[in-house]
Amino acid sequence: MIDSHCHLFDLAFINDVYETIDRAKEVNVRKILLVGFSNSTNIASLELAKKYPSYLYPTCGVHPSEITENYLEDILNLEKIIKNNKVYAIGECGLDYHYDTLYKEEQKKALEEQIKLSIKYDLPLVIHSRDAISDTYNILKKYPKAYGVMHCYSGSKEMALEFLKLGFYISLGGPVTFKNARVPKEVAEVVPLDKLLIETDSPYLAPTPFRGKRNEPSYLPYILKEISEIKKIEIDKLEEQLENNTIKLFRLE
Repeated sequence: MIDSHCHLFDLAFINDVYETIDRAKEVNVRKILLVGFSNSTNIASLELAKKYPSYLYPTCGVHPSEITENYLEDILNLEKIIKNNKVYAIGECGLDYHYDTLYKEEQKKALEEQIKLSIKYDLPLVIHSRDAISDTYNILKKYPKAYGVMHCYSGSKEMALEFLKLGFYISLGGPVTFKNARVPKEVAEVVPLDKLLIETDSPYLAPTPFRGKRNEPSYLPYILKEISEIKKIEIDKLEEQLENNTIKLFRLE
């Protein structure tokens, strides 16, 4: 298994990050994408990844919730990091209208700037979209050379198929295991095997039976098992395909 999205540099892991990594290895999580989302977390991602080469793979981006009127400064800092370090994707980036839409226009502009960087440096995008599926789609559609993954996808199965047409993978996390989560289960059913990824988004969105608690990469098998049941496919076969998908998208060793 490969956890295609987590935040082990988060303060939630400050006391046991190394033990958390050990637990992930014990359940056969073979690689982890360590996803930055701000200037400070991008640096934290790079620093932690250095301690686990060929196991932790850093990505760097500017999350929509981090966007202010000074977003261009953040984009400049991001490009400096990309130029001077080995990163495996740009993101997470995207749009989030759930809580505060004060900087909605700046979010859109910052997303476009990060898409341009992804094309310039030929890196996949890690896209966050919350309550903003339509705007996210319309922006991505403007850039046919862009590719990447819709992280912890929460939109409809119909829109998932549209993102696939744009060249994006769909990644599912803990919510697909929730008992009444009809939409993520429908998405798992319709997304082709060769376009699917899994993730924990640790420390957030822990799967059943840990819902509401701190999430961690060692819980990835619960997500894998749920999807294998939804898609009616042997778990070993699914695991191999999802690993191959993640290695291919992010060009992992």
